[in-house]
Amino acid sequence: MGVPEVLDIARDAIFTLLLIASPIMGVGLVVGLIIALVQALTSIQEMTLVFVPKIFAIFLALLVFMPYMIQNLTSFMDRIAQRIVSLS
Repeated sequence: MGVPEVLDIARDAIFTLLLIASPIMGVGLVVGLIIALVQALTSIQEMTLVFVPKIFAIFLALLVFMPYMIQNLTSFMDRIAQRIVSLS
């Protein structure tokens, strides 16, 4: 296995990581922005107010996006297995 193959696998792994993490990170970002907006409008400056809704929203997002994440990881593993088989 040469350098181009290793770089191709690394690029595929990073792209798969971004595909899997982006829905969860997006939900955390949107919930954080909404809570920050509510805090700014109501002048409530409690730092711990952000954590409970954000954790709840991320947990729900994990439940919703889990089939998508599993499908992407399975597809990535299939591509890696095909590369391993094609080497021998």
